[in-house]
Amino acid sequence: MPYRFDRIDPRHTAMVVVDMQNDFVADGAKLQSRQAKDMVGKLAETLRFCREQGIRVLYTAHVHRDDGCDMGMFRDLYGPIADHSSLVDGTTGADIYPELAPAQGEHVIKKHRYSGFYGTDLDIILREWGIRNVVVSGTTTENCCHATARDAMFHNYKVAFLADATGTFDYPDVGWGAMSAAEVHKATLTILAFSTAHVMNVDEFKSLVAKGRD
Repeated sequence: MPYRFDRIDPRHTAMVVVDMQNDFVADGAKLQSRQAKDMVGKLAETLRFCREQGIRVLYTAHVHRDDGCDMGMFRDLYGPIADHSSLVDGTTGADIYPELAPAQGEHVIKKHRYSGFYGTDLDIILREWGIRNVVVSGTTTENCCHATARDAMFHNYKVAFLADATGTFDYPDVGWGAMSAAEVHKATLTILAFSTAHVMNVDEFKSLVAKGRD
């Protein structure tokens, strides 16, 4: 049976905010996830709650060097990455969306693949802090959030995945039919709930944190 939290202890919990960058969130961005933009307010409030409760907050940012030496297969998958118009390290587009800006002392983990764990020091930091539970929020549900949640589970962290603080975009037909953002989001949540994480909404997360403080 899929595992579930009965409480979440803030002392051993970290919130990972996945790729909520201007190039994924801001209006007019080539890689915008509309669902991600629409849940910015909810996520910002959730981050305030986490800080008040003593839950560590970290961010990931998907970036590539301006010479493309770390692009790998992304060069073939995403035009705005291949032409260096999006997610270039050091540009405004690669920065965290202003309404979700890190608080003083919070870290932004730069990554070059979907998972926040792949080729980064995220696991080192979490273990140094004594973290046991990883809460995943951000974009996109099925790629970077999914991959980060899976890798967290592979590293033996218990994962909470926030259904209403993650989001994605519409998928065009590339041979197997188009899918709306809502369909992609729901399918990913269903898969994660069975195989990887306790999928929950923000209100349930807050309730479990309250129980963890008792």
